[in-house]
Amino acid sequence: MESTAAPSVKGRPREFCVDAALSKALGVFWTKGYEGASMADLTEAMGITKPSLYAAFGNKEALFHKALDLYEAEKLAYTREALKQPSARAVAEHFMRGAIEAQTSSCDPKGCLGVISATACGAEAESIKADIIARRASSQQALIDRFRQAKRDGDLPDHVEPESLTLYLYAILQGMGVQSGSGASRAELERVVETSLMMWPTA
Repeated sequence: MESTAAPSVKGRPREFCVDAALSKALGVFWTKGYEGASMADLTEAMGITKPSLYAAFGNKEALFHKALDLYEAEKLAYTREALKQPSARAVAEHFMRGAIEAQTSSCDPKGCLGVISATACGAEAESIKADIIARRASSQQALIDRFRQAKRDGDLPDHVEPESLTLYLYAILQGMGVQSGSGASRAELERVVETSLMMWPTA
């Protein structure tokens, strides 16, 4: 792990692990959202001073972008694996079951970081919302392309539009994120998945 020197409260340099500090920051943002996470919350969780945070990560916004990169790399790996599944239905199932694993883990906060932070409404959060929307659009396009391939392969009916199917699946995923963050149980989310799969279009 990368380490960097940062001044302690008494002014003497001390070492802290940048990767570990970023992981702690991710936990704060995931729990409270971008706007809800104060600098005091972040520095306390990361175990560093405010000057050290600025020196290592830049400002709060830059820290959030780095935390979001970490979230996508570690917590959303299932989305990349989903695209490799052999059928459109299997792709959707892998997405939804992967979301349940990520959103109900006993080791992480509940809910979806993207959903939590995209609902922020203050002026300070506009660039954050724009970044989340851009990342989501990229992920959606990858899913659209996968469903287009499924349609060419005869795995989806002719009348099904890959774009509409992607929007439908994302609506389910985002709804699950909100429900998980609001206290829905794993069993309840599993029922959402099972019901969605029963309505999945087949060729």
